[in-house]
Amino acid sequence: MSFQYLKSARKIICIGRNYAAHIKELNNAVPKNPFFFLKPTSSVITPVQTGKSGVKHTGNTTFNGLRTDGTNPSPIYIPKNVQVHHEIELALIMKSNVSNVDPAQFSVQDLLNSIQGIALALDLTGRNVQSDAKKAGLPWSIAKGYDTFCPMSEMITLDQLPQVSAKDFQDSFQLKCFVNGELRQDGTSDLMLNPMAKMVSTVSEMMTLEPNDIVLTGTPAGVGEIQSGDYIQGQLFYKGDKIIDMTFACEAKPGSYVYKSSM
Repeated sequence: MSFQYLKSARKIICIGRNYAAHIKELNNAVPKNPFFFLKPTSSVITPVQTGKSGVKHTGNTTFNGLRTDGTNPSPIYIPKNVQVHHEIELALIMKSNVSNVDPAQFSVQDLLNSIQGIALALDLTGRNVQSDAKKAGLPWSIAKGYDTFCPMSEMITLDQLPQVSAKDFQDSFQLKCFVNGELRQDGTSDLMLNPMAKMVSTVSEMMTLEPNDIVLTGTPAGVGEIQSGDYIQGQLFYKGDKIIDMTFACEAKPGSYVYKSSM
């Protein structure tokens, strides 16, 4: 398993509202163009592998940096008074700079030439934190950026995927999310409102994408709450074959922090 890419990721770009059913379930408006937000790299965790230990924190710390191999095996920490929602997403891992390119001229083959592989991610969201911020007209970075709010899988390189082609790459993935064994999310990449090539090129017009940057491509319908004591499992399929399977435990965040609305 290769998590080394995480050591060099400079930013995590998240595409919002890219599945129609998810937009409907949150009663949001459909954007005219792809829009995005950022998650901090300090929010990244990786699965605790069987037979190996997870993170040993000192005091109430919840992030000590990534290990030399890129891993940060940790549970998901649920902050007090935060309604945490899961959002399962396909992640693109950049291989080269993509800067200020014209989306009309950026093809699927250009996308394949610009990424080194894919991964599976959970874009965890403090939904009540986000809602309070939106109502007050304030930024909602906190809702997306708590420590442990970006669980990531290993990277699968394009060379490891069989029969990769520009013809069907966009439509080849299926994502599933289970909580305590119950299927919550099940969506396919052909349902994306904006295809992956358009996402990457549109972002590049405003913000250069660099090698090992991570682009999360949006979540299908079925988002819901996770709580301390839950187990959450994500699976990624490529052309019907399961290629990633990751599981995280959820625990109460240590320390004195309790979310309180700013308004």
